[in-house]
Amino acid sequence: MKRTFFTLLILLAFFIVAAQTPAIRYPVDSASIEHPGVPKGEVLKYTFSTSTIFPGTTRDYWIYIPAQYRPETPACVYVNQDGIQWKAPTVFDNLIFRHEMPVTIGIFIQPGRLHADDTAHALDRFNRSLEYDGLGDAYARFLLDELLPDVEKKKAGDGRAIRLSRNGNDRAIGGSSSGAICAFTAAWECPREFSRVFSAIGTYVGLRGGDRYPSLIRKTEPRALRIFLQDGSNDLNIYGGDWWKANETMERALVFSGYEVNHSWGEDGHNGHHGESIFPDAMRWLWKDWPKPVTVGSTKNQALSEILIPGQDWELVGQGYQFTEGIAANAKGEVFFQDIPNSKTYKIDADGKPQALPLDAKKASGTCFGPDGKRVVVAGGSNQILSYDNNDKVTILADALAGNDLVVAKNGNIYVTVPDGTEKPSKIYLIRPNGGKVVVDEGIRFANGIALTPDQSQLYITESASHWVWIYSIRPDGTLANKQHYGWLQVPDNAENAWPDGLKCDREGRVYVTSRMGIQILDPVGRVNAILPIPTGQASNCCFGGPGFDVLYVTSRDKVYRRRLNVHGANPFDSPNKPGAPRL
Repeated sequence: MKRTFFTLLILLAFFIVAAQTPAIRYPVDSASIEHPGVPKGEVLKYTFSTSTIFPGTTRDYWIYIPAQYRPETPACVYVNQDGIQWKAPTVFDNLIFRHEMPVTIGIFIQPGRLHADDTAHALDRFNRSLEYDGLGDAYARFLLDELLPDVEKKKAGDGRAIRLSRNGNDRAIGGSSSGAICAFTAAWECPREFSRVFSAIGTYVGLRGGDRYPSLIRKTEPRALRIFLQDGSNDLNIYGGDWWKANETMERALVFSGYEVNHSWGEDGHNGHHGESIFPDAMRWLWKDWPKPVTVGSTKNQALSEILIPGQDWELVGQGYQFTEGIAANAKGEVFFQDIPNSKTYKIDADGKPQALPLDAKKASGTCFGPDGKRVVVAGGSNQILSYDNNDKVTILADALAGNDLVVAKNGNIYVTVPDGTEKPSKIYLIRPNGGKVVVDEGIRFANGIALTPDQSQLYITESASHWVWIYSIRPDGTLANKQHYGWLQVPDNAENAWPDGLKCDREGRVYVTSRMGIQILDPVGRVNAILPIPTGQASNCCFGGPGFDVLYVTSRDKVYRRRLNVHGANPFDSPNKPGAPRL
């Protein structure tokens, strides 16, 4: 009885305080109100239950089709998570009528749900956090590969076919809370498909890795995105983090990185009142100047500013191979790479076109040019280290060595990584100019890429089964010492490791590491300063080529890319050079 009475007193006190606290009132935009004479679009409801990306899920979704839509012209697109919010159909009716946004089909989607077989005794599975809060491209692929194609199978009430624009500049995406970070993630992962983002009370906190976004935004080459953020100072501050401070941090990171970003900060909590009030203005701003494309801004990231050349982007060199890997340039800057499954070697000619060489590469992976001008390769098909001269005459340098990658120092020492699966320790071999072969280290899980520092006093090795780049000191006799896991790499949400593969240094000592996230660029003390995504995501190896060794060539699955940078590669066949002291 006493406990019940005490509880009632607490509840009474709470309601008294709540009653004395005035509710925050936000102005109502005229676009949120229905007006006579404004053509009204229709809203159709459907259910989608055939996802393979989120198997077993069922979800409702709604399609808003404006009265002005004509199927002869594919419509712009707005996708919203958590269904219809913010009186969006009414807002769209008014803004389209006033020419404040283009003719836009709205798609409002509920999160997935797996229904229990026996609802009387078992709970459904709720997929909202899985789909919305996690980083990675799963939800974007669900939209692009499954949901939007399903939308285009439907028709308007009067029989009009639904045709959606495929141009990312014509597509916006938004949401509230977890739906907001979901919208941002879709655009972040697929900026060529979604260029405009509305984020209300966004959950950029530590639920499923969203707290990593501010640092990723600062490090990564900017994308062509326009973002509107909304939040209130009384938003959640719970186990996952502080929503208000997280949104402020996101805004500062986006501004730092040159994004076109706008925001509306208020004093409300974790609700939709403020978001509903500013939604029409957010739409006006997101669609301003359309169809003029959203552009990429200038980042304040010093590393990116030093490395990148304005106007230069990735250029496709070749495609259609089975799996491209070992890549290296000779003293002329001519680039050679391997198509491993086909046992073919390609040379990129003066016109930038790959030409197959008339020799058997024996499933070569790693490759490097030595100080004598010969091309040294790891021949995985024969477990040999081979050397090719200018006439393609081959010499066997080592037998019975199931290597993966290698580097040849100026003094003729060859270092080879020999992985033995991801769960068994790898070995590092030293092959001396006289043919002597010795193990100089073991224990790394899947030792892969290998590179010398510009002064050739230290050796980098990637551990693909982790997020580490290891470093060793090179003794005068060529053996290794002072082993440390030195370079720390970013890991994507959909993987357990960064899968660092090949790596190279520039003459200033920066380290360019191919990974699942593209090229991660470390400073000489092992910190990721910059990330250069590549069109196909995962990169396998890289090298600097061209006459000035200022073009970065990258192998990625069945493709090879290149990009001119404002740096010059450090070649192991050149005389060692000492970079300037790094910023600590």
